[in-house]
Amino acid sequence: MANDTDEIGAIFLALSDPTRRRVVQRLGRGPATVGELAAPSDMALPSFLKHVRALEATGLIRTRKTGRARMCELDRSRLSLVDDWLADQRALWESRTDRLEEFVTRAEEPS
Repeated sequence: MANDTDEIGAIFLALSDPTRRRVVQRLGRGPATVGELAAPSDMALPSFLKHVRALEATGLIRTRKTGRARMCELDRSRLSLVDDWLADQRALWESRTDRLEEFVTRAEEPS
C-alpha cells in the first residue's frame, strides 16, 4: 500500500505541471512524436524533454525511437491507478457526509 501511495504521489506531482497535463491530454488522443507534442509549447526542446522524462519516470508515458523521431504513448493503466485511488477517496467522503447528514437530520427532529 505504501508503494501505491508513493506511486500515486509521483503521478500527482508529475500532473501538477500544466505542460505535462497538456502532454497527457494530447496523448489521450493517440501516440505522437516529441516534436508534435512540443510544437504548441513556447519552450526550447531540451526544456520540453525534461517534461517528457518526468512523465516517463512515473510510467504515465512510454517513448520509443522510430527512425529519427521519438514516439510517445500514454500508459492508461497508470491513470487507472489514480482513478482507483480517487474512487476510494470519493467513497470514503461520501460515507462521511452521509453520516453527517444523518446526524444533522436526527438533531433537527423534535424530541
